[in-house]
Amino acid sequence: MSKYDMKNYENKCLESWKQDFEVDPNDSEKFYLNVAYPYPSGAMHVGHGRTYIVPDVIARYKRMQGKHVLFPMAFHVTGSPVIGISKRIANGDEKTTRLYRELYRVPEDILNKFVDPMEIVKYFSNEYERVMSSCGLSIDWRRRFTTVYPQYSKFIEWQYLHLMEQNRVIRGAHPVKYCPQCDNPVGDHDLLEGEKAEIVKFTLVMFNWGEYKIPCATLRPETTYGVTNLWINPDVTYKKVTLDGLKWILSPEAALKLSLQEHEITEEGEISGRSLIDETVSHPFCGNVKILPAEFVDPDMATGIVMSVPAHAPFDYIALRDLQNQGKYTEIKPISLITVPGYGEFPAMDAVEKSGITDQNDPGMETLTQEIYSAEFSGGKMLPQYGGKPVKFARDEFAAIMLEQYGSLVMYDFDNRDVMCRCGSRVFVRILKDQWFLQYSDQEWKKQIHEQLDKIDLVPSEVRTEFERTIDWLKDWACTRKVGLGTHLPWDKNWLVEPLSDSTIYMAFYTIAHKLLKIEAEKLTPEVFDYVFKGEGDSESLPLPKETVEDLRKEFLYWYPYDFRFSAKDLISNHLTFQLFHHNAIFSEDLQPKGMVVFGMGLLEGAKMSSSKGNVILLEDAVNDVGADTVRMFLVGSAEPWQDFDWRSELVSSTRKQIDRFWNTIHDSLEFKDEYPIDNWLLSRMQERITNTTDALSSFQTRQALQEAYFGVETDLKWYRRRLPEGVKGSSVLKDINNIWIRLLAPFIPFTCQRLWEISGNNGNIAFANWPVCESNKVDVGIELSEELLTRTVEDIESILKLIQIDSSSITLFVSSNWKYDVFKTIAQTSDRNRVIQEIMKDESMKKRGKETTDAVKQITNLIHKLPPKLVTRIVESGIDEKAVFESTKEFIEREYNLPVNIVNSDESTHQKARMALPFKPAILIE
Repeated sequence: MSKYDMKNYENKCLESWKQDFEVDPNDSEKFYLNVAYPYPSGAMHVGHGRTYIVPDVIARYKRMQGKHVLFPMAFHVTGSPVIGISKRIANGDEKTTRLYRELYRVPEDILNKFVDPMEIVKYFSNEYERVMSSCGLSIDWRRRFTTVYPQYSKFIEWQYLHLMEQNRVIRGAHPVKYCPQCDNPVGDHDLLEGEKAEIVKFTLVMFNWGEYKIPCATLRPETTYGVTNLWINPDVTYKKVTLDGLKWILSPEAALKLSLQEHEITEEGEISGRSLIDETVSHPFCGNVKILPAEFVDPDMATGIVMSVPAHAPFDYIALRDLQNQGKYTEIKPISLITVPGYGEFPAMDAVEKSGITDQNDPGMETLTQEIYSAEFSGGKMLPQYGGKPVKFARDEFAAIMLEQYGSLVMYDFDNRDVMCRCGSRVFVRILKDQWFLQYSDQEWKKQIHEQLDKIDLVPSEVRTEFERTIDWLKDWACTRKVGLGTHLPWDKNWLVEPLSDSTIYMAFYTIAHKLLKIEAEKLTPEVFDYVFKGEGDSESLPLPKETVEDLRKEFLYWYPYDFRFSAKDLISNHLTFQLFHHNAIFSEDLQPKGMVVFGMGLLEGAKMSSSKGNVILLEDAVNDVGADTVRMFLVGSAEPWQDFDWRSELVSSTRKQIDRFWNTIHDSLEFKDEYPIDNWLLSRMQERITNTTDALSSFQTRQALQEAYFGVETDLKWYRRRLPEGVKGSSVLKDINNIWIRLLAPFIPFTCQRLWEISGNNGNIAFANWPVCESNKVDVGIELSEELLTRTVEDIESILKLIQIDSSSITLFVSSNWKYDVFKTIAQTSDRNRVIQEIMKDESMKKRGKETTDAVKQITNLIHKLPPKLVTRIVESGIDEKAVFESTKEFIEREYNLPVNIVNSDESTHQKARMALPFKPAILIE
């Protein structure tokens, strides 16, 4: 079928499937899966495609297994991203306008309306639904909503009233990510850059210089005793300020940052870094030290002035060494504070000298620094004169003492300074007063979530550690904003619930969204939600008819809890863990999440995808270019869901060819008749493909499932056609094989399979066809074993022919003697092979064979190690008459190589080659 014809057929399918995936409760077993809803602020790219196609494959698979499947979708539009985009477009920002006009191809008349953020939401929500549908996603679109719908806001209000009642929400002052232009706290979803940046708490060590304080930020206050000097950038102009009544010197960037952290700052003047060089400052812990020049000091890093501890900081050691190599400051010596196993008196010096690093610009310095810092924290111990405690305990104690007794302050900054809001403004750390926080720090709540996590099926299992870590380190979370789209706190209308905090239990809203959206928002009181979601209250005393609320509760209980949630691994540190906390707080034990599948990330030709940087392929373009099924098959088959995938044009093109081969194979075998002995082998192999594909999909291994359902079956068919009589291309068995094969691949490539399903004489949507089930009566272990022996032997013959590359006159196969088979079975069936081998060697009949026995035992043992365990078991349990197998396939082998074939029992030959025959591995002589 041509690309044009296939596109027309895809459109035809979409029209006929429109209502097929709308589901209501019935008597069938349900399966409810959901995926992180998208933020529709730009066109979808192939990375988004994978996020939604993988769960669709699972939804289709479960549906074919007879499950009643709910796969819903909505759009997350709360927060400030679309507002920031709207502002940039309204201000004529060239980069943003070009992105939306050229990459996203928004029509000019629509783009002009984007000065209203809701127009962005409206346009891209519709675009997402259209593109998702074009990919064949089997979604119940009746349940679609956006998070600014008034009905959804009522749902969020209800949730937060309960959180407030449980004292899960408190008011306080905490450091948050803050955008000055938006005048608003921001979360990761609000950022263009720096999504993974964490807020770091520094201790400011206050050095005295006359009437001024010179603050140095550190994460290691315990090393202050080892300070030998300060570093300052001579090319930077620093600020003289009054901070909370005290005179300070610090970088301009630091002054701005500290002004956002509950400090009153007044600028008094400026001073060049160069004029501070060689000045002397002091601190009670280290006494008088000099300020030295260092161009590597970044004024945007913390205070822009750095204290130097060359004994324990590689950068400080090598910078000081560079100056001393010029004959300067030779009087300064490192001061040892910490003993570290594996290092000498000065760990930083040890590490630098052993690494061979020559200067501070070497890229290996970062790794070396982390190595030393980690070693000192995990295994380091302060010297006796500095308290003698392990560094991991001394650090907090030193920080507390310096804050209480030596004038130190706390400063917050990012570990990654490139943090940008979607509005285009830089993001800072700000201390916000009167902010509302979710108490994720509550130890009792954490304990409950740990217990709940133990009951959840996590895929892959390795992510459990990351969930455990996140639960432990989560601190109170700023859950409100002053600016943006969203739901106002019911008790404090000045604040809006921020995006990550209003997307924690929406999976429950999905279950009845199509019905809730038809109800006036004012009638959705907290009491209505209490009854529907918690079974509390009286259904007759609510502002809705009794039958309405009873119906809502019945449908919610039919679908909930959800069976599996699909989301990206970078959301473990926030959303995926947040939703566990909120489910625990709101819903009963029997309604807690049952499972989660965590996705890897997407690459494009080896580089990270980024819409803002233009490094993407739009999903719609990919579908139009290579077809929806090609996109689907590549995205779910190039890697397992939890692995990173890489969209590479060459590999995508090969996927298109694979689908073409599948189409041609099915289409060309519709009229085959007659029967042949090899048919039974093909039917038997197909039962194993069914089992393996089913097992893989049940474990969410979409790539492995495709290996079995596509490549495995294709390999079997290739051998099958090779084994048919000369001139014969197929038989009537292919009708049954095709019927199974089409259904096995239907979850992956539904459009192609739908068409083949129809031309094969079937009716209806293949999404509801029965999933193939292994028929044990069609499993023929004997014939599979025989063909496996033949396949392996043919491969060996071909290898030998390639190697010798001479004209040959005959092929002789020496089949293994019975005594070697006995040895094979004895060794294969024991768990203590060394003992059994010794017993074999002691046997009198074996002793008589001498070296032949020794060689055979060694070779058979090696062979057993190399063969697949399942095959070894079959050989032992089923037994096989090798000579009979080769006699019956002799004609085939002779036809393959156009050479006469001799089959000889190795015991009946004196040829040296005969002694090399092993069970399931005949010796081959080509003359």
